[in-house]
Amino acid sequence: MSTQVEEQPVAEKPPARTDWGAVLALECAISALIVLITVFLWGVTTAGYFWPMWVIFALAVPIVIQLAIRWAIRKPPGHPRALAIVGAVFGCLALIDLAIYALSGGGYFWPLWPIASTGLAFGAYAIVVVALPHLRPRERELEERVSELTRTRMGALDVQAAELRRIERDLHDGAQSRLVALSMQLGRAEERLEGQPEVAELVRRAREEAGNAIAELRDLARGIAPPVLADRGLAAAAEALGKRSPMPVTVDAELSQRPLPVVETAAYFVVAESLTNAAKHGGGAPAHVDLSEHDGRLIIEVRDEGPGGADASGTGLTGLRHRVEALDGTLTVADVVGGGTLVHAELPCAW
Repeated sequence: MSTQVEEQPVAEKPPARTDWGAVLALECAISALIVLITVFLWGVTTAGYFWPMWVIFALAVPIVIQLAIRWAIRKPPGHPRALAIVGAVFGCLALIDLAIYALSGGGYFWPLWPIASTGLAFGAYAIVVVALPHLRPRERELEERVSELTRTRMGALDVQAAELRRIERDLHDGAQSRLVALSMQLGRAEERLEGQPEVAELVRRAREEAGNAIAELRDLARGIAPPVLADRGLAAAAEALGKRSPMPVTVDAELSQRPLPVVETAAYFVVAESLTNAAKHGGGAPAHVDLSEHDGRLIIEVRDEGPGGADASGTGLTGLRHRVEALDGTLTVADVVGGGTLVHAELPCAW
């Protein structure tokens, strides 16, 4: 009988961290050794001009800069460390200029210009670093406010679209159905009043009024949100509008998915109002509806072959523009070269 021994996973050793203090100490030791060698060579050769000072200077510069940066990094939390690091570097550069001036024998005090330029640069950087913490909260607050307004507006528009569709359903399934039943009952009553022409005439007029009320309710419900739009989508609703139009209308739709209900409803009314204007002012000329998607936006174009000259500031088109702009969309009206009008609208497919 064999026994399997489960192997215990070997804990991985954490990666070794570089001890920069030890590295700096080694660098200092090597630099000191080089300095001793150069001073020895200077002593056993000419022993004149003390040229090892330039070697000492070149070896001391990186060490001083590293010490300054390490000092700046060790600043307590909340201290602008970036400002301290830049200040340390600029300070080291100023000291280097002064050291070169002193080692070269003095004369015209040329370090004034590099020190002044680095000082101005550091002052500008310090202003930016100090001012940014006061500006960023305001920018962040504005961004959050815009995001919140966009979210609440989207929710309000979605609720509005859902409420309008509920009202349309209630009209279609409630009041309209009752009026249809009433009209049928009035028709039966009219048939039984053949011997009473005066009463039959009153019933007939009542039935006609009921029929007119049904037609008005259908137009009202269609103006709120047509059932075909909710049931079959924008393409089918645009085709239904084309079939009801007095002029020939062709519809070309290339939609991969249905947009949000509020966007779909706005696009439907763009098509409906554009076809209504084409029927009024186009003289019966054919029209074409194009529905497509591009870069996450729903593109609606309605063109007619009429005489053109549409008034973009009219009541209908102005209301459409406001409806589209409320959804971060755009709507333009332009005359087509050769005759006709083009209504172009773009709506975001989703927020």
